[in-house]
Amino acid sequence: MSRSSLRTSLGNAAGLLVVLVVLTAAFSLSLDRFLTAATLQSILNQIPALTFVSVGMTFVLITGGIDLSVGSLIALTSASLGMLMVKHQWSFAAAGLLVPGIGLLAGLLNGLISSYGRIPSFIVTLGMLQAARGVALLITGSRVQFIGAPVESLSRPLAAIGVSPAFLLSAVFMLLSQGLLTRTVFGRHCIAVGANEQALRLSGVQPARLKICVFLFSGLCASIAGVIETSRISSGDPGGARGLELLAIAAAVIGGTSLSGGRGSVLQTFLGVLIISVLQTGLAHAGAGEGVRYIITGSVTVVAVAFDSWKNRQ
Repeated sequence: MSRSSLRTSLGNAAGLLVVLVVLTAAFSLSLDRFLTAATLQSILNQIPALTFVSVGMTFVLITGGIDLSVGSLIALTSASLGMLMVKHQWSFAAAGLLVPGIGLLAGLLNGLISSYGRIPSFIVTLGMLQAARGVALLITGSRVQFIGAPVESLSRPLAAIGVSPAFLLSAVFMLLSQGLLTRTVFGRHCIAVGANEQALRLSGVQPARLKICVFLFSGLCASIAGVIETSRISSGDPGGARGLELLAIAAAVIGGTSLSGGRGSVLQTFLGVLIISVLQTGLAHAGAGEGVRYIITGSVTVVAVAFDSWKNRQ
């Protein structure tokens, strides 16, 4: 990364930190008991699943694609985990190691069809969104599979620090993914294919293979998020994670990832996740209904997209 790019990245991250601090201060001044250790721990323990899918979404967006299937893949992973543990008496360790294959398979299909079939990823992943949700409902009979204590340890806060192993895992994964994007040839190729696919092809790199790898990564992130979400709610829920793909896109865009590809940062996406989580938690503390929270979160996303569009025109 060049010095100018590093300065730009640090400046963007600093701006997002200012937004996060201002938002937290605004809620703290207007609401009693918002700025407490319990609230902070609650926010951190709620974001691991969103962090994983937002990281995967960042890579997809950087390459110029989009993955709308991640919410349904979380539900399918969760439903499959519930069925394996409740109906077939598998252990959490065994089932948890198997179900990420669901995301990998779906990601492979998304990548192959969109890359070699020359079908826009929006259409391909929209179809996968419907198909994965349908399979989740079919295998469970549209019923939530309650698992209980065997899966709760992953999302149970550790007494010494107040945050869960799932949050620690998501934080480490975020940092490793930032390194993958900024410090490896693979990451540089992801940025290059989003910025100028034809130029990358002329340099001898196959963009189709790269995009398939990115969709595999996104699918894996979604399935890991599905395992975490199952642990958080102690159940396999075939109807869960509806709309989470939109929150992941919002987090990435708020973090400065361009919807047209070629620009993005995993670290800044994580700050976008925190901004969304603080916003939603603060609105919930203020008594805002679910509809109001959707409207405000959506409005923030539109503003972020409009700002991204304005920057692209400069």
